[in-house]
Amino acid sequence: MARPMTRSDYVVAEQHTDYAHQAYTILKFGFTVAPIVAGLDKFFNLLVDWTQYLTPLVPRWTGIAPTDFMMVVGVIEIIAGIVVVVKPKIGAWVVTAWLWGIIINLLLVPGYYDVALRDLGLSFGALALARLAEREE
Repeated sequence: MARPMTRSDYVVAEQHTDYAHQAYTILKFGFTVAPIVAGLDKFFNLLVDWTQYLTPLVPRWTGIAPTDFMMVVGVIEIIAGIVVVVKPKIGAWVVTAWLWGIIINLLLVPGYYDVALRDLGLSFGALALARLAEREE
């Protein structure tokens, strides 16, 4: 014999058919994993030599070697990914702002305008996550 549905049963059933919730879950997963993986790779350069994307102006202005600077970037990206999973409403805005900073850097490096455009698209996804998180949290 079937039991009556509780309020939590309704919530779970609604979430399985709620496309906004599904989009939120997908974006939250992606903007947790991608920054953490990219951040970790700043220490190993297995995916790419990340220093090639850094404008020469940054080491000149900061006095920090490109490899060391990218390790700092890696730590920030790992933290951003963790903030997304713990507090998506804040973390999504952090990732959005971070991506805009990356875009500005890439626009100062000739030959990486396509990557800047890709990161603009990613920033729209992070912005969408921030808006969806308003509803979810």
